[in-house]
Amino acid sequence: MAQYKTKQKGKKGKGDNSRRGVAVVWMLFVLFWLAVAGYFTMLSQGWLGFMPSFEELENPRSNQASEVWSADGELLGYIGIENRSNMTFDEITDGGKNMNLVNALVATEDVRFYDHAGIDARSLVRVLVKTLVGRHSSSGGGSTITQQLAKNLFPREHKSKVGLVHAKFKEWVVAVKLEHNYSKEEILAMYLNTVDFGSNAYGIQTAARTFFDKEPQELSVPEAAVLVGLLKAPTTYSPYLHPDNSLKRRNVVMSQMNNYTDPNTGEKYLSDEDFEAYKELPIDMSHYSPISHNEGLAPYLRELVRQDMKEWCASHKKPNGEYYDVHKDGLRIYTTIDSRMQRHAEAAVRKHMSELVQPKFFQEVSRRGGDPFNNISKEQEERFLKQAMKASDRYYQMKQNGMSESEITQAFKEEKVKMRIFSWDGPIDTVMTPWDSLLYNKKFINVGMMSVEPGTGYVKAYVGGINFRYFKFDNVKQTRRQVGSTFKPFVYATALQELDYDPYTQVPNTEVCIGTWCPRNSSHQREGEMVTLKWALANSINWVSARLMQQIGDPQLVINTARKMGVKSPIDPVPSISVGAAEISVYEMAGAMATFANQGEYVTPIYILRIEDNNGNLLESFTPDHSEAISPRIAWMMIDMMKGVVDGGTGARLRGSQFRLTAPIAGKTGTTQNNSDCWFVGITPKLATVVWTGGEVRSIHFRSMDVGQGARQAMPIFGYYMRSIYDDSKLNFPTGDFTKPSDEDLYYDYDEYQYYQQEVQSEESDPFTTTNW
Repeated sequence: MAQYKTKQKGKKGKGDNSRRGVAVVWMLFVLFWLAVAGYFTMLSQGWLGFMPSFEELENPRSNQASEVWSADGELLGYIGIENRSNMTFDEITDGGKNMNLVNALVATEDVRFYDHAGIDARSLVRVLVKTLVGRHSSSGGGSTITQQLAKNLFPREHKSKVGLVHAKFKEWVVAVKLEHNYSKEEILAMYLNTVDFGSNAYGIQTAARTFFDKEPQELSVPEAAVLVGLLKAPTTYSPYLHPDNSLKRRNVVMSQMNNYTDPNTGEKYLSDEDFEAYKELPIDMSHYSPISHNEGLAPYLRELVRQDMKEWCASHKKPNGEYYDVHKDGLRIYTTIDSRMQRHAEAAVRKHMSELVQPKFFQEVSRRGGDPFNNISKEQEERFLKQAMKASDRYYQMKQNGMSESEITQAFKEEKVKMRIFSWDGPIDTVMTPWDSLLYNKKFINVGMMSVEPGTGYVKAYVGGINFRYFKFDNVKQTRRQVGSTFKPFVYATALQELDYDPYTQVPNTEVCIGTWCPRNSSHQREGEMVTLKWALANSINWVSARLMQQIGDPQLVINTARKMGVKSPIDPVPSISVGAAEISVYEMAGAMATFANQGEYVTPIYILRIEDNNGNLLESFTPDHSEAISPRIAWMMIDMMKGVVDGGTGARLRGSQFRLTAPIAGKTGTTQNNSDCWFVGITPKLATVVWTGGEVRSIHFRSMDVGQGARQAMPIFGYYMRSIYDDSKLNFPTGDFTKPSDEDLYYDYDEYQYYQQEVQSEESDPFTTTNW
């Protein structure tokens, strides 16, 4: 019995152990899931690292480039780290009429997108089985579109294996939250707005424009498949860099569309017949145009806007208290630029500089041994080239790498490297020393050109140089150059005001000395005779300008006139300003000359109209300042005299067969000492344009007047520009005359006027021999 009892006791102990084992297993099982639940709870609450709040999910951040728009509704370009614009689902699909892009995306990236709530369990099981059991390294990621969106909106922070697992779990939580906060359509739109398509194209709108020059809702099935194919590897499947890879990937995407069914219609995303037809088509890259800050329309204006917007953002805060960032906040900046006029301006510069000015200058430089500089020492030349060296990106990188000044200079002069240099026929790939490339760039004549609308002050065209990629310096607003005879209108306007003269007042065309300063005329035309002010201005007679300055008495009075007309550059009150010794920017000159066409009222030139946030809410709008500079009567008389420049003076070529400009135009040519700076001012009732041409420094210039003068170097750009504007039927540019003042006494000596008319008709003067220095 005792033995039996002992055995019974032993049996009972085994059963207890078994039950305890089961209990432990269940406890561990429950604790495991409690731990999992606790982990995901803490993850969701942000206790284990960053987790986006409800507000951040409602307003997710993405680096959205700011957009720069023209006045006529054309996107000029982007300012930002990532060229990106956001679109709604309806905008992407044209209200559901074109689902090509969405269908390609869902069929390729997440075929059960419409069925899951952020995480696709079937895909996860597939990945686990193939990776852990089958050990297939290429079993696919298993991430849904929503998970990929979570990763795009809130990028991973860790790179270790444990950190990546943690980040993956966090993406699951964020994906579920996104599904809870957004509709499927909104998630698709957000995803397409955030992905990188390569070629500096972020987001679907930029990608569609970059690769096919279309809006997303205009994409065909093959085009949509190309873009969706890029998502796997933007460089590997780039249709520009690797067209064969892109074609194969496009066909894989279309094959997916052919394999799967649209849950809404019950039909295949792509029929068998269409698939067979589309897969044979080549990829058309004829419209490929990668967006770059260096390329596109009005690059100098866009850079000016970028600089201004950086200042604006530094003093303006968002509702959350942070300062705006023009590179990330997707602002919309609306400018005054007319894209059509801008194209005509850039085309005019390209035509004249590439066909006449630059070939002629290359010939002249070649004749003097390849040196573009004139009359300077080797030490001065070295100094100019060192300044250019220090302004280069190559110099900056060498400095960042710790190289000394002498080491950098030696590398620039001795080490030949592969590089791409500018030419009017297209970029040239070559090998040369960086020092030689600096000297090469100095051989180009550059340009600054701006057009402004007189009544509004709106800048309609802005060309800061010949090529922004290679010549970043802005010759419109960033520099001041001697203006030559284009300063004379300030002198004449002051004389009309102070001396009560009119365009037909006669003055002697004889030598004038003010102290020791005795200017010379550029020709001997009608020297010693009495001439009208109108004839003297039309033919740019230095002696008459100096005489007017002598009669005015105080150069400061002329400077005061220029100040009222918007010129802010420093000007010394010396008599020589009467023939153009002052240094003024193209921007200032354009605003000042527009005053004559606006009945004497100066309007500050502006190029930004308004700024909106990325949702279209107005942040600030801008209006120009207006002030009366000269009386309407004097403005009208100045226009009358400056018409003489074009009708029979130094600008008479504009009326000839080359340009055929018949509408009313007032103008003024200008050329400075040694032909260093060549100018033309052209004024119509609705547009005032100033063109400057010259070398990077004043010692770079033509030695002869054949091309080195305002009438030959600068004025033809205006001629080509205005001819294109008048011929553009979409612009319908007005050809009417200037508006006369209604309340002013405009009496002139009409007997003298008739004499002047006979005088012009009887003379056959060559405008190129009368241009003033």
